[in-house]
Formats: sequence, C-alpha cells, structure tokens
Amino acid sequence: MSSTHSAPPWRDIMLTAIAPAIWGSTYIVTSQLLPPDRPFTAALIRCLPAGLLLLLMTRRLPARADWWRLLVLSAFNIGLFQALLFVAAYRLPGGLAAVLGAIQPLLVMVLAWAVDGRAPAQITLWAAVAGVAGMAVLLLSPQTRIEPIGVAAALAGAGCMAAGVWLTRRWQLRLPVLALTGWQLTIGGLMLAPAAWLVDAPLPSLGLTQELAYAYLSLAGALLAYALWFRGIARLPTVAVASLGLLSPLTAVVLGWVILSQSISGIALAGLVVVLGSVFAVQWSATRRT
Repeated sequence: MSSTHSAPPWRDIMLTAIAPAIWGSTYIVTSQLLPPDRPFTAALIRCLPAGLLLLLMTRRLPARADWWRLLVLSAFNIGLFQALLFVAAYRLPGGLAAVLGAIQPLLVMVLAWAVDGRAPAQITLWAAVAGVAGMAVLLLSPQTRIEPIGVAAALAGAGCMAAGVWLTRRWQLRLPVLALTGWQLTIGGLMLAPAAWLVDAPLPSLGLTQELAYAYLSLAGALLAYALWFRGIARLPTVAVASLGLLSPLTAVVLGWVILSQSISGIALAGLVVVLGSVFAVQWSATRRT
C-alpha cells in the first residue's frame, strides 16, 4: 500500500472501477436481451460457470481454517447479495433501488468505526453522504413507488455487499485473487441454484443473441468484474472500494441515455455531477489518509 506521502493509487482505482461499470450494463442486457422474469436463473448463469472456469484455471484449495470464512464471504458477496439484488430490482423502480444501494459506503464506514475503531475522515463521510443525495436527485421522481419488501431487500443487499467488502479486506484469505474469486462465485452460485430451480420458470429455447448475452454476464459481469473487484479490495481502503459501487447505477443511467434515448436533463445532470464528484472525493481522501 502506498504511504501517506505517495501519489494516490489511481491505477488500482481505475482497474477496480471497471467492475461496477460492467455491472451497470447488466440492467440493459437483462431488460433488452434476456428471457423475462427469470432473475435467479440469470444470477445463477452469471456466477456458477465463471466460478467453475476459474477453479479449473487456478486449481487451488483454500486452507482448512479458511473454509468457514470463505462460506461467509460467498454468501455476502454473491449468494445473498445477488438474490436480494434481483428481488429489489423486480419490486422497485430502478431509481429507488439504486439510491438505497448507494448507502453501501456509509455502512462500510460504520463497520470500520464500530468494530475496528477507525473513525472516517470528515471529508470522506460528507462525500459519501453527497453521493447518496446526488443519486437521489439523479434517479428519484415524485411518482416513485414504495414497496416494503423491495425496500427491505435493497437495504439488506447493500448491507450484504458492505459486509462482504469489509470482511474480505479484514480476513485476507490465503488465496490468489483468481482462486478467491472462483471459489466465491462457485459457492455463491450453488447457493442461488435452489431459488432458480424452485422460483423461476424453465428457460425457453435460446437464440444466438440470448446465448451471447448470458456469456457476457458470466465472463465479463462475473469472472472479469469480480476478479477486479476483489483485487481492488486487497489493495485499496474499504471505503474507497465501496464508493466505487456508485458507478454501477451511474453507468446504467448513461447507457440508457446513449442506447435507449432516455433523457437526462436539468436537475438530473446536476445529480450526475454530484455523484461523480462524491466518488472522486472519497477516492482522494481515503487513499491520502491510508
């Protein structure tokens, strides 16, 4: 880790930011290219094949003492998070789900403060608050529909992701990044399998476009994105990594604007600028402080 007097590790930040940017493309791929109403099947196909491929590539077993930690991380980072993410996505407008998920950096700060005794710097705290506010301005509207189960799922999902980021950095399992990613995707994918089997309808016959969409979700959205994400967790402050998660809904908004001609204007543009400024401020303050 760079010292206080070194330049901030912007290369690590940029590589880690690729992960939420890829995840931000998930919405448009799912809504435009995949069979409808099969959220758990999509999550399973995204995670399990990528995990098995990484395990075949790395061929590394976790230490015996690390197995229980690996199960906990797989549940928080993949299994529970993916399930709650899709429950929220199907019950809430995308804007509300994104705003609720934006509290993740604040939850990481609370964990680090309450358990590790690491109080956040004022600029980091206020930048994270500004990110939530900017996301609300960007995505919410007076017509936003509140659905209690969806709200609970979105908040629980943000909590799972925050706990996963914090615990991954805290425990530092004795595995290379690719092996750690493969085991979590595989175990998390197996956790999703019962929901996909019991809740979702069977897949119809798939065309080439749908097969390529599922391949993109697995190879880019899981294998590449999670490998970069866990690499970033190992190298960057936890709050800095968590704040990069704001780039996921931001990417979804930009792709909707570019590809689907969804409008962004007026106060929404101001919200977009605030979110970007928040992400930059958290990166700068957290890495400088480290």
